[in-house]
Amino acid sequence: MIRLTFLTLLLLTVPAAAAEPLAPPGEAAEKFPKPDRPVAEIVAAQWAGEKERDRADEVGQVARLMRIGPGQTVADIGAGSGYYVMRLSPRVGPQGRILAQDITPDYLADLERRVAEKGLSNVTVVRGASHDPRLPPASLDAAVLVHMYHEIDQPFGLLWNLAGAMKPGGRVGIVDADTIPSRHGTPPRLLRCELSAVGYRESSMTTLKGGVGYLAVFEAPAPDKRPDPAAIRPCRDEATRGR
Repeated sequence: MIRLTFLTLLLLTVPAAAAEPLAPPGEAAEKFPKPDRPVAEIVAAQWAGEKERDRADEVGQVARLMRIGPGQTVADIGAGSGYYVMRLSPRVGPQGRILAQDITPDYLADLERRVAEKGLSNVTVVRGASHDPRLPPASLDAAVLVHMYHEIDQPFGLLWNLAGAMKPGGRVGIVDADTIPSRHGTPPRLLRCELSAVGYRESSMTTLKGGVGYLAVFEAPAPDKRPDPAAIRPCRDEATRGR
């Protein structure tokens, strides 16, 4: 009979640490103001079924509007179940790279398993923080944040630190629903205000087909053009208050 020690049982029941950061810590969360609005809870690894999203050609719409193509390095911030990761990997090709970033240990472990099962050699799973994606400086041609912006508890820190990971002219695309954060969306007016507060410049705002929501594309500020964290002021949006 095989005897299991307490330590063995513990190792069998506690998942191994998933993924690692790719860069040293950026600016600390406490240096930034908290958002003056509700923050939604993280409730699922994806916001809708994959078949439904495929019928709407969600990733195709976003990739075309953001000009994501072969050879590019793209970060999926809050990658969740890896829906975008699996579909962007062949789009950037063997010379490109997908950085699948998340902060939830279970999601990261599942992502690593799924990437390994699919044999996606151009995908790296990355552990970040809610205020810092922990990605290498000037490494990204594009970053996508899909149906998760309303769940970020420190958006100003995340945006500030993400800007340092963008190449000059890199695009940051945010997909979300036009509703209040407590209903798992972000009103475009509020989104524009928060990104502008960190120095981002809006390039386009498009309503996606198939009930997917909207895609807002921004250009990140150069690292030396980012505002001092202490100078950032949270945005007030009366439509979100008390909801």
